[in-house]
Amino acid sequence: MENILDKIVAYKKKEVEEKQSLYPVKLLEKSIYFNAQPVSLEKYILREDLDGVIAEFKRRSPSKGMINAYAKSEKVTLAYMQAGASALSVLTDENFFGGRNSDLETARKINYCPILRKDFIVDEYQVIEARSIGADAILLIAAILTRDEIQKLSSLAFSLGMEVLLELHDESEIDKVTPGINLIGVNNRDLKTFNVNLDRSMKMAAILSGSKTLIAESGISEPETIISLRDAGFSGFLIGENFMKTSDPGKACAGFIAKLKTFTFKKQQA
Repeated sequence: MENILDKIVAYKKKEVEEKQSLYPVKLLEKSIYFNAQPVSLEKYILREDLDGVIAEFKRRSPSKGMINAYAKSEKVTLAYMQAGASALSVLTDENFFGGRNSDLETARKINYCPILRKDFIVDEYQVIEARSIGADAILLIAAILTRDEIQKLSSLAFSLGMEVLLELHDESEIDKVTPGINLIGVNNRDLKTFNVNLDRSMKMAAILSGSKTLIAESGISEPETIISLRDAGFSGFLIGENFMKTSDPGKACAGFIAKLKTFTFKKQQA
C-alpha cells in the first residue's frame, strides 16, 4: 500500500516539472532575495540569549487536517519572532499542507531572524526556488533521498549561502549525513504513518550527540519536554502544531517560551 510520504513525493515531482516550465531558473535568479546574504540558522539556534525554538507556520497537515485555516503569515511569523523564537519554519507545500511560497516571502519581508523552508525537496530547482523566496535554510528529508542526492542538493544550497537541516528518522539513515551538513533534525513523527514518538529523539541523540547541532522535530507540546531534550543533546526544537492550533499562535509561542525560561532558570539554580 502506498503511504502518505510516497504520495507526497510523487505529487511533488510532477509539481516541480510544471513549475520549471512556468518559472524558469533565470527568472528565479532575478529575485531581490537571490543574492542577499542569508542568516545562519545554526548560529541563531546556538545563541545563548535565545532558547532554540523554531516556530513553524502551517495551516494544515495530512494527519491532522485543517489546523488553522485563517492564519496570516505576516501576523503569525512577526509574533513568533517578537515572542523570542530563535528562527522560523514556513511550510510552502500547498497540496498537502496548505502553504505557499508567498507565506515565506511575506515572512522574509518583516523578519530578520533565519527562515527555514519546510517542504519536500527532491530537485535542484526547489533549492534555487528556496533562495529566490528568501529562505536561509532548507529541509532535506533523508527518507526520500539517496546519499548522492543529499550531497548534490546540499552542495547547491551551500553554494547559494544557505544551510541545510537534514531530517533523520532512525539509525539506518545516519550514513546519509554528508560533509558540510551540521544541522541534524530528528523527526519524532513517522512520515509513513504520521504517528509521533518522542523516544525517537532520545535514541538518536545517544548516537549523534556531540558531533552535530541537533534539532528535535514534532510532538513537542510542553516546555518540560525541551529540558529533557536539552539534557539528551538537542539545541533546537521545531514546534508548529502546538502553536498553530490555537486562535493566537504568537501568544501561545510567547507563553511557551516564558515557561521554558522559568524551567531553565530553576534547573540552573538547582
